[in-house]
Amino acid sequence: MASAANGLIASEDNNVSLIELLQLTNSIRATTNDKIGGIQKITNTLRMLALNAMIESARAGEHGRGFSVVAAEVREIATAVGAIAEQLQADLATQIHRLSDRTETMAKAAIGSRLVDLALNAIEIIDRNLYERTCDVRWWATDSAVVDCAAAPTPDAIAFASKRLGVILNAYTVYLDLWLCDLHGNVLANGRPGRYAVRGLNVAQEPWFIQASRLSSGDDYVAADIATSKGLHGAEVATYAASIRAGGEVHGAPLGVLAIHFDWAPQAQTIVKGARIEPEDKDRTTVMLVDAQQRVIASSDAINTLNRRFPIETSGKSSGYYANGDGATVAFHATPGYETYKGLGWYGVIVRR
Repeated sequence: MASAANGLIASEDNNVSLIELLQLTNSIRATTNDKIGGIQKITNTLRMLALNAMIESARAGEHGRGFSVVAAEVREIATAVGAIAEQLQADLATQIHRLSDRTETMAKAAIGSRLVDLALNAIEIIDRNLYERTCDVRWWATDSAVVDCAAAPTPDAIAFASKRLGVILNAYTVYLDLWLCDLHGNVLANGRPGRYAVRGLNVAQEPWFIQASRLSSGDDYVAADIATSKGLHGAEVATYAASIRAGGEVHGAPLGVLAIHFDWAPQAQTIVKGARIEPEDKDRTTVMLVDAQQRVIASSDAINTLNRRFPIETSGKSSGYYANGDGATVAFHATPGYETYKGLGWYGVIVRR
């Protein structure tokens, strides 16, 4: 994470430098216009003085002829200086305009790159977090109380397994509940029976159970998409499942499925709201996590998640940024995964209005 943090700091420094360069460019433009305007005022004054001198020399007749020559020379010099000033103004205006355009382009690129870094940071944090969930479910599926209950679900075994799952929940507060299911999808025991009366609930049609019942070993796991769970009072959960096997062995005979329900909403909100957005930019910046179906599964504005979709114009790239139809900058980065967790095709997304 140190390298990522250094990258953000470097981006911030570059961004500040480019803003200063833009300010300097605008200052040079203003100074140039002011000074050239001053030169043009002087040349106009010289022209008027030369004209008046020529008029007076004409009145003086023969005695003013020499002065008339000097007045003509002054007028020519004034005209030449005026022409040089106009050409200088035109040349500098073109060059300053090009400099300004290029600086603005560089500034936008720097801001876009920094937003991509922030999008990556958000998705990396969730990836590492969810990797730990995949480790948890595979480990707890080998717990002797869980294995014994799945093998012989007697009342005593169920009570002990429920108690054991409750102990785990007390230590791991990021979970809503843990469910021990038999091979037919019936919930035999859970860790919080007093809060969630799910014992006897059949989950055979749940996608996570169907996939978990087909796992080839205890080393494998299922990571389900974010969904609301009726058994958990409609809470948004990330469900992870692993097969329970005889003797807790990796290749033991399948006995059931252990499902762990990650309390998604508060954990995800902590990540999207914790992004390093400058205070002056927070009101015009939204941080989101978007799944492979383009659903908004977390958003710093907390508006209608799961029912909202945000199509990302990736152009086949895993990361990048672009301006959308509303003129906002959209930065994105696909899940890189972590260790054995490959990710589910999610994206970290930053929208800067």
